[in-house]
Amino acid sequence: MFQRSLIWVIPLVPMLATVVALYNSAGLTSLAQHERGLAMATATPAQPAAPRRGLKAVLARHPLGSFFVMAYAFTWLVWSPWVLGQDGAGLLPINISQTASGYLNATAILAGPTLSAFIMTATTEGRAGVRRLLGRLVLWRVGIRWYLFALIGVPLIMLVGTMIYSGDLPNLGALGGPSYLLSYLATFALVVVLGGPLFEEIGWRGFALPRMEPLHGPLLASVILGVLWALWHLPEFLVPSWAASSGGGGLLGITLFTITAVTFNIVITWVFNNTQTSVLLAILVHASIDAFTFPLGEIFPAHAISSALPFIIGFGVVGVVLIVLTRGRLSYERLVEGQTAPRVR
Repeated sequence: MFQRSLIWVIPLVPMLATVVALYNSAGLTSLAQHERGLAMATATPAQPAAPRRGLKAVLARHPLGSFFVMAYAFTWLVWSPWVLGQDGAGLLPINISQTASGYLNATAILAGPTLSAFIMTATTEGRAGVRRLLGRLVLWRVGIRWYLFALIGVPLIMLVGTMIYSGDLPNLGALGGPSYLLSYLATFALVVVLGGPLFEEIGWRGFALPRMEPLHGPLLASVILGVLWALWHLPEFLVPSWAASSGGGGLLGITLFTITAVTFNIVITWVFNNTQTSVLLAILVHASIDAFTFPLGEIFPAHAISSALPFIIGFGVVGVVLIVLTRGRLSYERLVEGQTAPRVR
């Protein structure tokens, strides 16, 4: 997810809990009825007949569980030489260079969320489903405001959150002037491909979220997916340098990382629903989060970016505002309206 170093190329918690509790207690019954209707409206298109026996039958009966088991297993298997080697737990006599760890990370993500998403989409929806998934990966006609939010709004959230946490003003002069923009764009492109956003989002938002929202509602689905997304990173905490660059190690670091992932996820779900399930926009939001950690490290002192709290503050506040303004639906109704409206040719 987010890294604050070049390992590879890549009090808000109670407030959020209170809002979720109010959402569950005040409007759960009516919202559940409403979302059952939305689930019917957004049901997966006609699927091929499900196999009755064998492995494919098991996968088809438990698509989400199968996806997450494969995503975890495939990624963790590829990560194992790194996280169990000398850079990590020290259980294997393996030393992996910084450059090699970057390529290993990209391979692990490709083998995990991406491969699992395509396997499960092909199993449950056939070739037509795979084509739809690829189509959402390049769904770019979503309105300029969503690109502005992904590329400018997300960094501003991170900037303000860091300012509030640290009490410091950014030293913009440390970036070296307008020429830094070219360097940032190059970093952004590398982060998209090698840092995680491209190959992760095909799984998290390409496969999992569209199936979780009708089952659990948009808010609870975002929280569950955020936790699963964070725990997928768990082996990386065995690598001290990775843990330090991602908010700290130990139980506290993992807890803060998980809370951060949940706040990220609420915001990304809102964008996802407003852009008709565009995986492309989810990739851009994710990439902005990862890439902007680099300039943050340039314009703020080390103590300001050594914790996950600046992100929790920034995205936590935005998440709470979105929950309140959308009454916990995170614009899911807009997604349904867009999918059910007749198309004018």
